[in-house]
Amino acid sequence: MKNRLYKYYPEDFGELTVDVLHMDLVFDVYDDRTNVKSVLRVRTKDAPIEKLELNCRDLEIRAVSCIQYEVSYRYRKDDAILEINFREEIPPHTEVAVITDTVCRPTKNILEGLYYDETPAGAPPQQITQCQQWGFQRIVPCIDDMAAKCTYRTTIIADSQYTNLITNGDVVVERHTVKPGRDKIVYDNSITPMATYLFFLGAGTYATFKREFEYPDGGTFMLELLVPPNSDAAAAEKALDILHDAVMWVYLFTGPEQFDEEKLSVRKELWELVRMREKTKLEAKPESTQEDLQKVRDRLAELNKTINSGYRYTGTVYREIGMQNSDFGGMENVGNTTITTNRIMPFPQMTDPAYEYMIRVKVHEYHHNQNGSEVTGKSPFEIWLNEAVTVHVEEQHHAFLFGEDYSRLGRVLELLAPASGTFALDSGAASMPIIPDGFNDPNDLITAVTYVKAPEYVRMVEFLIGKDTFVRGLDRYFKRFKHSNATTQDWIEAMEEESGQPLKEMAETWLKQTKYPVVEVSAEYDRAARKFTFFLKQKYPDGGKPWEFPFKAALVDENGNDLVEILERVSGENSEIVIENVDMPAFLSLNRGYSFYGKLVYKASHDELLIQVRKDSDTIGRFTAFYTLVDREKLRLLKNPESKPSEDFIELYYRLLNDRQLLEKAGGQFLTIFESVEDEEFAHRYQALYEVRQKLLKAVAWKYKNSVISAYRFFESASTPRDSTPEETARIIKNRQAKNVCLGILAALDTPDIHVMIKQQFETATCATDRLSAFAAYLNSSAPDKIEVLRAFEAESKKNLVAWEAFLSVIGSNSSIDAVELVREMERSDAFRIEQTNDQRALYGSFARNRKKSLQTEEGRALFAEILRKLAPVNEYSTVNMLNAFANIDQMESKYHIPLVKILADLLGELDAQKYPSVYNRIRKLLLGAPKAVKTYGIAHGEIPELKPGNPERK
Repeated sequence: MKNRLYKYYPEDFGELTVDVLHMDLVFDVYDDRTNVKSVLRVRTKDAPIEKLELNCRDLEIRAVSCIQYEVSYRYRKDDAILEINFREEIPPHTEVAVITDTVCRPTKNILEGLYYDETPAGAPPQQITQCQQWGFQRIVPCIDDMAAKCTYRTTIIADSQYTNLITNGDVVVERHTVKPGRDKIVYDNSITPMATYLFFLGAGTYATFKREFEYPDGGTFMLELLVPPNSDAAAAEKALDILHDAVMWVYLFTGPEQFDEEKLSVRKELWELVRMREKTKLEAKPESTQEDLQKVRDRLAELNKTINSGYRYTGTVYREIGMQNSDFGGMENVGNTTITTNRIMPFPQMTDPAYEYMIRVKVHEYHHNQNGSEVTGKSPFEIWLNEAVTVHVEEQHHAFLFGEDYSRLGRVLELLAPASGTFALDSGAASMPIIPDGFNDPNDLITAVTYVKAPEYVRMVEFLIGKDTFVRGLDRYFKRFKHSNATTQDWIEAMEEESGQPLKEMAETWLKQTKYPVVEVSAEYDRAARKFTFFLKQKYPDGGKPWEFPFKAALVDENGNDLVEILERVSGENSEIVIENVDMPAFLSLNRGYSFYGKLVYKASHDELLIQVRKDSDTIGRFTAFYTLVDREKLRLLKNPESKPSEDFIELYYRLLNDRQLLEKAGGQFLTIFESVEDEEFAHRYQALYEVRQKLLKAVAWKYKNSVISAYRFFESASTPRDSTPEETARIIKNRQAKNVCLGILAALDTPDIHVMIKQQFETATCATDRLSAFAAYLNSSAPDKIEVLRAFEAESKKNLVAWEAFLSVIGSNSSIDAVELVREMERSDAFRIEQTNDQRALYGSFARNRKKSLQTEEGRALFAEILRKLAPVNEYSTVNMLNAFANIDQMESKYHIPLVKILADLLGELDAQKYPSVYNRIRKLLLGAPKAVKTYGIAHGEIPELKPGNPERK
């Protein structure tokens, strides 16, 4: 095999030799194996065939035959191919049915195909599938390709003790006993032809909660929630409420006319009437209530006729299934969405970020019924398309509940975050384009580039062609490719046709080029001519091309009033934007709403930034001005470690903390101070950055301690809920963020009175977020009893998987002097299970991102190396994500070059490239992206054999 950076390239995905029509499947499920009988119906295309190759990974082959022709077969196990040879040539346009009898055997750590999930006490083994992207071939021989969309009829036979036997489609033969201890059920999935990666099978023991979903016109289907036995009924009902609202929101507030202002009031009235109807349905039903209910239904039906709605579900049941162990937070499976159990319903132990994730994942996976299931990308290189448009809709739903300012600022913070942010990933050695040159495993494509950068590209297209045009273009795309496959080009052409604007060249750059534009802005004002001119110069990768993007900006006066706002399409390395007949602005509001994915460099004066933070009507503009001021302050302190925080900064932070109107819109997240700076010389001095952040917070606390305590009390009071609506929950979350920002400021003092305050919040907290925030602050303090508190909280957290995950995350990210030893202690705990992805992500993932400990201490590096060595054979996906911590070795201080390269080089020398291609090739990519550090390592230890040109991959 030639030495390639990736295992799969676009040329590996050609046209299928046959059309896949239907699969009849019988799964006979036992504790240690599942016997699978399959009848696969295919039809030849324009050319005859002599053989058919089926994907077939780690299966036991019992028998292979064909109804119409004699066959022989060969199982090429190393290639994961079942080769079926026909005794005679099959003519074009001829249907054949291939019959296979095979056995698959589930495991605990290969979270693909059929695998064991968390089994409830006393129940038979919990077994579920994960087929994205090539898990189906671990269950049954098949053409495991996104273009192999077909219908299914699936029979499940399994232990009668299982409460649920589930797969895609509608039940056509009800569950019944076929012999003592064995039950049978049959499903038909024929409405939505389905790609193999969307197949789901589950044999499990669950508590099932149900709720009828009723459209405004009276059409109904059933919502089901499958969660662990003995789950709290109130939490389950709340989860169904949230799902119900998500499904209704998609119907009412998406679609080709969703931005029609004349119909917006109608949609809002429908939304409120639906709430009224659902409330009435839950109440007692005297005759008068029925009359009221009918009036509401009549009005709903009447209004419904006047709108052009969004996606409408086509099945009889839409089911969410809790999966405790999965590489993913959620997975759409045509009518059977799996969601990580810790995020499927609002547990008391759930933190606010986890609650927001729950809101997002429910609408995200549901919308995949349209974008991904009905219309499916053609190959794994279109995964971005399945996901980016769906995330775009998810963002709209989140903004509907939490407000546009809060939602958009959350995304901006995700872009800017130093350790795990999208810009950090996209600029490091591990960076991949939205459509990469190749990949080692489809899971490599499940990254922030796919889920953040790609949706930002979609948002830029929306910016340029307009919201109305964008949703009409989407509608055109969905209708044209319904029940079929689509390419990236198909999506772009639909948008071009609807808008009349050229988009192909823009797409080529954004989809195939790594990194992002860094745009330098300068400006001049001609007083005599009253003319203002912007000068834009963008930096782009060597050998690359300039990006095209929307640039939204405003000239603003001293009172915060916009003198003029512009939206321009920028292309080329240099651009000039002229605005005529305008007064001299007090400040510039640039990249409003974060209109383009990239960074902007503008040398605004200190005074300009101060007035912008106070006066800009654009919340993102206010934040980016604040971010710049904080960045300058941190850089000043880094360059002069003996200097103190400026009075200007302390005063600004205090004033923002007391800007109730701002925090009501944007939440406490507006006050985020990252452990980072933009200056590359200091950007990777992680311990120093942590200390500078603490110095800033401590300075605010010293000067305004009593005022910060007063603000803390205010937000504490404002965090009391008035009702249980999603909108009220959003308000509470914003206030709770601000409250815990206050706690973090005070915690920087690290004094006995503040220890008492933190401990009081920890002991009296009524929600997980307040408790975890206090625990993290206490753990990083010098409080003498913090280890006792830790031990008690550890013992309590072990009793609940949701709480245990949150607890481990705090341990992995803690900044105390004994941080590394605490991580070691937790991985030795009887409650920690390395095969569980929640445990991996929470403890190991947070420690990997805690780079001041994991990369820049000797004991941290030793632990990190051990973690990677242990985890690679257990879970490649988690390991690859943790390796991203090494993405900037060359930019770090030279003293770290040799020890960090050594970790990767040693691991590379131990790994089998064929067994662990994703980990192996990610390490190679990281090392190739750090030539300076690798050269230094080579002088001391010799050349790394695996990096030599032409070196064959070891088997």
